[in-house]
Amino acid sequence: MTPQPPKPSSCDDITGRWTPSDADRSSSRSHWCHHQYYRWRTRMWLTGTAMHKQTNGKWVAQSFHGNWRIIQSYQRGAPEKWRLVRAHGKAVGLPTEDDMGNSEVGHNALGAGRIYAQGAKLVDLALASGSIYDGEGFNYIKQCFASGTLHLIGLLSDGGVHSRIDQLQLLLKGASERGAKRIRVHILTDGRDCLDGSSIGFVETLEKDLAELRAKGIDAQIASGGGRMYVTMDRYENDWGVVKRGWDAQVLGEAPYQFTSAVEAVKKLREAPNTSDQYLPPFVIVDDSGKPVGPIVDGDAVVTINFRADRMVMLAKALEYEDFDKFDRVRVPKIRYAGMLQYDGELKLPSHYLVSPPLIERTSGEYLVKNGVHTFACSETVKFGHVTFFWNGNRSGYFDETMEEYVEIPSDSGITFNVQPKMKALEIAERARDAILSGKFDQVRVNLPNSDMVGHTGDIDATVVACKAAGEAVKMILDAIEQVGGIYVVTADHGNAEDMVKRNKKGDPLLDKAGNIQILTSHTLQPVPVAIGGPGLASGVRFRKDVPDGGLANVAATVMNLHGFVAPEDYETTLIEVAEN
Repeated sequence: MTPQPPKPSSCDDITGRWTPSDADRSSSRSHWCHHQYYRWRTRMWLTGTAMHKQTNGKWVAQSFHGNWRIIQSYQRGAPEKWRLVRAHGKAVGLPTEDDMGNSEVGHNALGAGRIYAQGAKLVDLALASGSIYDGEGFNYIKQCFASGTLHLIGLLSDGGVHSRIDQLQLLLKGASERGAKRIRVHILTDGRDCLDGSSIGFVETLEKDLAELRAKGIDAQIASGGGRMYVTMDRYENDWGVVKRGWDAQVLGEAPYQFTSAVEAVKKLREAPNTSDQYLPPFVIVDDSGKPVGPIVDGDAVVTINFRADRMVMLAKALEYEDFDKFDRVRVPKIRYAGMLQYDGELKLPSHYLVSPPLIERTSGEYLVKNGVHTFACSETVKFGHVTFFWNGNRSGYFDETMEEYVEIPSDSGITFNVQPKMKALEIAERARDAILSGKFDQVRVNLPNSDMVGHTGDIDATVVACKAAGEAVKMILDAIEQVGGIYVVTADHGNAEDMVKRNKKGDPLLDKAGNIQILTSHTLQPVPVAIGGPGLASGVRFRKDVPDGGLANVAATVMNLHGFVAPEDYETTLIEVAEN
C-alpha cells in the first residue's frame, strides 16, 4: 500500500501542504506530485566535495570518484537528474564572489531556502556604518576601558570563513578612538582557510598596526597565541582540552612556550618537524623580566572576534558560565564579555554581542515537521551541529521531539583526521540505513564529513581514503533507499577535496623551492553537484534548464517539492520540474 501524505498543518506561519484543484486533477501533468511513494526521502551532504575542471597538476581525482561514482552510476543516461549549484560568495550570503563557502553558511542556505546576509557581511556593514559602536554590546564592554584592558581573541587571517584581519584592524582603530587605552590581542593562527605558512605575514601586519597605536599612546600588544586546531577553536564539545590550552594562555598567562615577540614565536614554532599554522602549540608573550604581558584579569573586557559561531561556542561557555565544569579554570576573572555576534540564539550565548546575527525563520525543517514529516538527522560530532543547529536556522533543539530524532556519533578526539581518515562514515551509514528500513521516518538527513575534515589536513593519500569511505557509505544508504522504493537527494555544502593544489591565476600548480607542488588545505570556490533519483522518483521529474545560476538555497524548495509540498513564495525557486509526456 502506498503510504499516505501528511495532513496539512494548522500553523498560520507555515504554508500548508498543496492540495490540487479539480482542474489540476484533470490535467495531464500535476506539477508538484513528484512522488510515487511519499515516505523515505533521503538527503546526503558530502561536505567538502565540489566539481573541479582541472586537467594539469595533481588533484584528488580518486577522491571525487570515491564520493560521486555511486551516484553517477544511477545517472547514466539521465543527465537531467544531475547538475551543479553555487556554494560560495553571494549565493550563500557572503560579501563577494571571492569568499569561499563553508559548512555553516552552506547548511543555513540548504535548510532555510533563502539567502541571508551572513556573519562576515553583517560585520562589514556594522563596521562601515559605525553602528557596531552604538549597540548594547560595545557599550557594555566600553565600561571597562577607563581602568581595564580590552582583550581581543580570535583567528588571525584573511580566510573569511571564521574571521578577517581587516575587521580586526577596524575594530582596533574604532575601540582606541572610543576610549580603549590598553589592548591585548590573543591570536589563533590559521593555515586552514588560507595558505599554510601565511601566519607569519599576518602577525607582522598586526604588529605594525599595534606599533602605530603605541605611537599614539595606546598600550597595545599581542599577548598569546597558538594554532586554531590545537588552541581554543574546538567545536561541538569534541575536545575540551583544546579550549583549556587557550584558557591557560589567554587567562592564566601560562603556556609551554614563552617569547618576547609574536613574530619570533611563530617563526620558531614553525621550525619544528611536521608543524603547521593550524597546529602551533600555545605560547605567551612575556616582557624582559619574563612576566606575561596580557593575562585576562578582573575588570577587563573580552571580545571574541570570530563571526562564525561553531568554534567560539565552547570558549564562550568557559568565559560566561558560572557553573562551568568541563575543565578546571583555576581562576575565573570578573570581566565584561561580548562576542562579535551571538553564537547560539537558543542558549543566548554570549549574552552580549557587538553585531546581531541573521534572524532565520520558517526553515524547511520547521515547515516539514509542522506538516507531519517525521525526520531523522545524523552525523558525527564534527558535523552534527550542521545537520541540526545550522540546518534549522541557528536554532538548538527539536521543533517537535515527537516528530524528530537527531543522532550524534562521537568523532575521534585527540588525533588529526588524516590518522583515521575513514572517520565515522560507516557508523553514519548504518544508522541512516536502519532509519530508512525502519519505516518510521519520512526524511533521513545525514552529513558525511570525510572529504572536508581530512582534506583540511593537506594529506592527499589520506583524503583519497576518506572520500572512498564516504563513497562506500553512500552506497550503503542508496541500497536501503532502493529497498524501500525511496528518493534520494545528494549534494555538498562547499568544495575542498576536489582540488588540493595551490594554483596561480591561470590555474597552474604552484611549486615550492624544491620543485614540489604546494598543497592546498582550504575550501574552494567550485560549484557542487546535486543529484536526485531513486525508485520512488516519478517519471518525468528533471532539473530545470531555466535556473542556470542556482545555489544551495534552491535545494530546499526542491526537497519540499519531492515531499509533495509547494515551498513558501519567498524561498529560492525549485530546481526541478515535471516534463510533458
